[in-house]
Amino acid sequence: MSVSVDLNADLGEGFGAWELGDDEAMLGLVTSANVACGFHAGDPALLLRTCREAAARGVRIGAQVSYRDLAGFGRRFIDVTPEDLTADVIYQIGALQAIAHAAGAAVTYVKPHGALYNTIVSHREQAAAVAAAVHSVDLGLPVLGLSGSVFFEEARKRGLRTVAEAFADRAYQPDGTLVSRREPGSVLHDPLEIAERVAGMVATGQVSAVDGTTIPITVESVCVHGDSPGAVEIATAVRERLITDGVNLAAFS
Repeated sequence: MSVSVDLNADLGEGFGAWELGDDEAMLGLVTSANVACGFHAGDPALLLRTCREAAARGVRIGAQVSYRDLAGFGRRFIDVTPEDLTADVIYQIGALQAIAHAAGAAVTYVKPHGALYNTIVSHREQAAAVAAAVHSVDLGLPVLGLSGSVFFEEARKRGLRTVAEAFADRAYQPDGTLVSRREPGSVLHDPLEIAERVAGMVATGQVSAVDGTTIPITVESVCVHGDSPGAVEIATAVRERLITDGVNLAAFS
């Protein structure tokens, strides 16, 4: 029986006159699109175009929810109260649901972005707030995140499906968390090296951490960052390598 893996990317992350990444090209490569919801990036017109293009290509749409932080692209921790965070996430999912509906599609999962994603690996109050938000909107929405996180614990408590994500182009700490973008070597750039690394993750359930140790990793979905330099080349290399290895690329949702 062949292994099936989802390939996702963060899309719709431009804003107004500022373009970021090549969404059209990425939508021809991935099976799921994590579409920004306006809090860290993405204006309504861009998000509508992105959802329409995703729908036309049969790519699943996920709500990429974040802290309210346009200036920092959602990459700064914000000490928001659980009540406010729950409301913010509900608001973002709802906004993208309306846009996706207008585009003839639907939001089929939720993925936190940036600092929020990393924070809720261990910050239980915020993890619970995000899980509560998704649960209150639609119990049928899976959540994409890091295996072993408290976010997954809180999501499962509420009956939400969890989907373990691995990062094609990010370095890992020995504890399985991501190396901070402030650290050198946190983002990988060589397409063939990245493709080889992803193939190894999928085949063995392991990856090399920055200290050289081998750590376990669960791979149900692989993320290629759409805003990384060379993102299209990286996604192409990863996609082609997985297909060559007999891996079935398919959306999880």
